[in-house]
Amino acid sequence: MSNIKIKQIRSKINRPADQKRTLEALGLRRIGQVVEHKVTPSIEGMIRKVEHLITIIK
Repeated sequence: MSNIKIKQIRSKINRPADQKRTLEALGLRRIGQVVEHKVTPSIEGMIRKVEHLITIIK
């Protein structure tokens, strides 16, 4: 499996609780933070849920 880098680009303020929990599950706590994960179906689902708050770094 390959790795993927995820960067938070928008705030989680005024977002639904499930989106806040998804960002925290991905390890994202603040804007500009970058985390790296292995590409798995669960990570892909989390990315789809908060795709408007994050960007993928190649």
